[in-house]
Amino acid sequence: QVQLVESGGGSVQAGGSLRLTCTVSKRSDNDVCLGWFRRAPGADREAVATTFSNGGDTVYVHSVRGRFTLSQDNAKNTLYLQMSDLKPEDTATYYCAAATAIKREFCWAKTWAYNYWGQGTQVTVSS
Repeated sequence: QVQLVESGGGSVQAGGSLRLTCTVSKRSDNDVCLGWFRRAPGADREAVATTFSNGGDTVYVHSVRGRFTLSQDNAKNTLYLQMSDLKPEDTATYYCAAATAIKREFCWAKTWAYNYWGQGTQVTVSS
């Protein structure tokens, strides 16, 4: 079982930056896929970036490449999403998620299989 708690959302103007934080609590030492997702008003949930808990390839959705950076501090059991050059289209509720039954090479390909979710944090970008 995995518990995830996000923080760090807020309101910024276009071009600004925010850093989202996700505290990850696991009952076992098994490695898992971790990811950031977002849901904009009226839109489907979208995977923003995924990685594997003990390191590995991080994959980003095309629209955030070069602007967002996913990182993790395993000593603190924390996942981060540094967001820079924010745009109004980045406005959404952002969720941290974990997948316990996906192999590391499928962390991005099988985003439908993420089975643990945080409560979400709102990011609003004004023009």
